[in-house]
Amino acid sequence: MPVSALPSILDLTKQLVRAAVGSGATVIDATVGNGHDTLFLAELVGPSGRVFGFDVQESALMHARERLATAGVAERVTLFHAGHHTLLHCLPAACIGTVRAAMFNLGYLPGSDKQVVTVPETTIAALDAVLGVLAPGGIVTVHVYTGHAGGMEEALRVQQWCDALDWAAFRAIRYGWCNKERNSEALVVVERLQGSTVHERKQETVDA
Repeated sequence: MPVSALPSILDLTKQLVRAAVGSGATVIDATVGNGHDTLFLAELVGPSGRVFGFDVQESALMHARERLATAGVAERVTLFHAGHHTLLHCLPAACIGTVRAAMFNLGYLPGSDKQVVTVPETTIAALDAVLGVLAPGGIVTVHVYTGHAGGMEEALRVQQWCDALDWAAFRAIRYGWCNKERNSEALVVVERLQGSTVHERKQETVDA
């Protein structure tokens, strides 16, 4: 099987998050799933850090809790059985302006009900909310998939959201495979600039 020396999107995501997050940091896993990214973040922030995770599937959260407990890091993580668009209602007020990284994996959870997918309305609302808690120098990573119903529309909405970000406060970049014909995917990364002031954005209204 051919082997590429280029980093996978997952590997590149982790490289960027490691560069932004240190011991003691506060971070968000906006799409917990079975907890792989949650565990990665929990190990990264260490015993004095905090991870806040969100997912709408209780079965996924159960698997995530088991994974975290097995690794001995469960006490560093607070999981919410809620959509990521509700994060401002769930996070402690002390998190505002302190979050070093927020990770999003869009689409559906592999091995689960493929009808349960992220949708543009709640994804954009969650991204808007994250901007309000992101620390200067903090980043948001969004792994975008298009190989499911509604995936292309969601990818377009995320791109439009990035295009509208204030250049004086943020940098947004996109990494993707140019020649992947089926189920294309991309990584979108947003950085809040040091010294920037984040102005409130009008969030989309969605059902909680």
